[in-house]
Amino acid sequence: MGNTVHLIKLCVGAEKVEDLLNWQKQKRAQNVEGLPVHVTRMWPKRADEILNGGSLYWVFKGVVLARQPILRLDEVTGGDGITRCAIVLDPKVTRTEAAPKRPFQGWRYLTPSDAPADLRSQSRREQALPPKLEMALAEIGVR
Repeated sequence: MGNTVHLIKLCVGAEKVEDLLNWQKQKRAQNVEGLPVHVTRMWPKRADEILNGGSLYWVFKGVVLARQPILRLDEVTGGDGITRCAIVLDPKVTRTEAAPKRPFQGWRYLTPSDAPADLRSQSRREQALPPKLEMALAEIGVR
C-alpha cells in the first residue's frame, strides 16, 4: 500500500456544510448510481495516492469544515465533447475541526499531516456556528 493524499477545494456558493448536503441531494449533483460527484477539468496526477484512502476536504467561506471520502475518479465527457474528471464521493460528509484556509483556484493536494482532524462525536453541535465565528475560533486556536 502506498502513500495517501487528499484534495482540498473551495465549496463555491455554499456558506455552511448544510448547503453542500442540500446541493448533493439534487440529481444534477449525482452520477447515475446516485452518488455525489464533483466534476473538474483536470485529472489529478496523483490519482493512485488519492484512491488510497483520500478525501475531498471542503472549504466554506475561508474555513475547512468537512470532508468526503473519494470513492473513485471517473472519466466523463461533457456536452461540449471535452473529457473531464468526475470525483465520485461517498455520500457521508464528515465534519472536521475548523481550519482557516486562504482562497485559491481549483483544487490542491493536501497531505494527511496537514489535514484538519475529524470532529469527535461529543464535540458535534446540533446547530453549526456561523462560518465567520468558526474561522475566528480557528485562528486563535480554540477550534
